Amino acid sequence: MAEPSPPPLADDDGPAVVRGSGVAAWRQIADALREEIAGGLVAAGTRLPTEAELARRFAVNRHTLRRAVAALAGEGLVRADQGRGTFVAAPPLAYPITRRTRFTAAVVAAARTPARVLLDAAIEAATPALARRLALPAGTPLHRLETLSIVDGAPVAVSTGWLSAERFPDFPAALAETGSYTAAYERAGLADFVRLETRIRAAVAAPGDARRLGLADGAAVLVQDSIDGDGDGRPLECGHARFAADRVELTVAGG
Repeated sequence: MAEPSPPPLADDDGPAVVRGSGVAAWRQIADALREEIAGGLVAAGTRLPTEAELARRFAVNRHTLRRAVAALAGEGLVRADQGRGTFVAAPPLAYPITRRTRFTAAVVAAARTPARVLLDAAIEAATPALARRLALPAGTPLHRLETLSIVDGAPVAVSTGWLSAERFPDFPAALAETGSYTAAYERAGLADFVRLETRIRAAVAAPGDARRLGLADGAAVLVQDSIDGDGDGRPLECGHARFAADRVELTVAGG
């Protein structure tokens, strides 16, 4: 007579982990959580219970639990934000790079919620490299602006921007209040701006960027170096953005 199956090891609220089933416990946990995510029981952006809570739920040790969560992270289904926890990952944001690239418009078009926070603002003299890119004399006072771009409450990019402090004296205050480059330019009397140049490359996140983006040490970022200009092609801003590579998909328009 066959022996009865071992009793389930999870509580009544969750799917069971069965010993001796031929399927590793970590894989059973990953399968159970994957089904809950796919079935909409756990929405994108939701923080998962802590390791201790999940380990108790499935009656396994933390090593087994971590292996299951790592498998889901490898599939792009969850993301670990340093210091915040593990979250159900939303699909990467499709961020189009066009002549009129706009962060807020791209996020809203994807039916998601944008935000931008001004982290720091300072005045510094234009280096020869920045002066050349902005078509200004070296030493010209520039605003240096550090911002954090957020989608559905999750940080997706840290950006540094430089623009003329003489031409746009009140830009940092307007950006801090509105959270929008477009709105800040409008307050300065500039109705529109366009993308003049974009360069994209991959890199390893610097420690400070990793902390702000909630990335693990050694995580990848997509680096976008750009120049925006006015309708006459006069440069306005040099940008240096670092996107969390698993949260944004940069798409470049043809033609």
